[in-house]
Amino acid sequence: MTERVAILGTGNMGEAVLAGAIGAGWSPGEIVATVRATAQGEARGASLRDRHGVATTTDNAAAATDAGLVVVAVKPKDVPAVLDEIAPALADAAVVVSVAAGVTTAAMEARLRPGTPVVRTMPNTPAQIGAGITAVAPGAAADDSHLTLVERFLAGTGDVVRVAEKDLDAVTALSGGGPAYVFLVIDALAEAGVHAGLKRDVAARLARQTVLGAARLTVETGEHPAILRERVTSPAGTTAAGLRVLEDRAVRAAFLAAVEAARARSAELGA
Repeated sequence: MTERVAILGTGNMGEAVLAGAIGAGWSPGEIVATVRATAQGEARGASLRDRHGVATTTDNAAAATDAGLVVVAVKPKDVPAVLDEIAPALADAAVVVSVAAGVTTAAMEARLRPGTPVVRTMPNTPAQIGAGITAVAPGAAADDSHLTLVERFLAGTGDVVRVAEKDLDAVTALSGGGPAYVFLVIDALAEAGVHAGLKRDVAARLARQTVLGAARLTVETGEHPAILRERVTSPAGTTAAGLRVLEDRAVRAAFLAAVEAARARSAELGA
């Protein structure tokens, strides 16, 4: 198997994976990325070449030829057609990696040569700045060596965790959609600061850094969020008063319901 990588589809997530791979040590000369055969696609290709130094093409099959790692980063609805296009061109030892939500490894394997290792992944948008987390799940023919290769490839995008494929709908709901939930929290905190009398730019800065600092504290201390929350909450203090309102408004229950709704929708799309 070669170290050559083909990234089929270079939207926001495809480019994030590309940039992460380069950050993890892959040479731009080992990577080829595909774009659509349109004027917009050609402009996208020129931009990718300028920013990352990778080769680009509109031919998915040509890109996949002789690649040891083939990353399918197109929209879920386009996955079947792309797999049909590249299947005859895949090298015997090629590993196919999917970043398409809801497309099962079994569905992908059915369109590829029997025994082709398939690894399904679910990254999130902070991968664009190397601060994401990606869950990886093996298909029927993927073994530990294939997962290790994919983990090494994705290391530049942030953390990587192995899960069973049956858990990917829950992953999609939690970490896939989670950034949007956190952006909503940041926006709400900033708006609350404005209503409390702060200038909007100050309130936004306070909200952003508060969420960033709290997240880093949980990561770097490894302590349970409940313990860290208790340390901020003095008896009968200001934080206790605020938390009481959040609990009265069922914020915790709202997050539980949101993740469950997203999980159910992910399963529905996958079906």
